[in-house]
Amino acid sequence: MSTLIWVAVALVVVAVYLSWTAGRLDRLHSRLDAARAALDAQLLRRASITQELGTAGVLDPASSMVLYQAAHAARQAEEENREVAESELSQALRAVFEEPAQVEAVREAPGGEAALEELAEAVRRVPMARRFHNDAVRAARALRRHRKVRWFRLAGHAPFPLAFEMDDEPPAALVARAAH
Repeated sequence: MSTLIWVAVALVVVAVYLSWTAGRLDRLHSRLDAARAALDAQLLRRASITQELGTAGVLDPASSMVLYQAAHAARQAEEENREVAESELSQALRAVFEEPAQVEAVREAPGGEAALEELAEAVRRVPMARRFHNDAVRAARALRRHRKVRWFRLAGHAPFPLAFEMDDEPPAALVARAAH
C-alpha cells in the first residue's frame, strides 16, 4: 500500500511539473506572437512612411522611385519573401540617405523635417522590435528542445518558431540627424 501511495505521489508531481512546463511554453508562444505583431507593426510603419516620403515630392525623382518601389515591395511581400523585401528596403534607405546633404535637402523642403523625424523614429524602432522577436524565438526554441517537451508533445501543434533575419542597419546620415 505504501508503494502505491509513493507511485501516486510521484505521478502527481510529474503531472504538475509537465503542466507547469506546458504553461510556460504557452506563455512563451504568446510572448512570441506579441513580439511578431509588434515587429510587423514597426515594419509596416517604416514601409508606410517611406512610401509617403517617396510620393511627397521632397526627393529627386530617382530617389523617390527607388524608395517607393522598395517600400511597396516590402508591404506587398508574401511571408516567405518578407525578410528579403525588408532587407531591400533597408538597402534602399541607405542608398538614398547615404549622404548628409540628401538629408538636409529633404529637411529644407516643406514638410521634410517632420517626415525625416518620423522616418528616423521608424528606422530606429525596427531593429529593437526584431531583437525582441528574435529573443522570444530563442527562448521558445530553447524550451522546445528539451526532451520532456518533445516526448510529451507539450508544444502541441504550434509551429516551430523561426527568427526574422533581415538587414536592418539604418542609414548613417539619417540616424546622425535624428541624434541631434
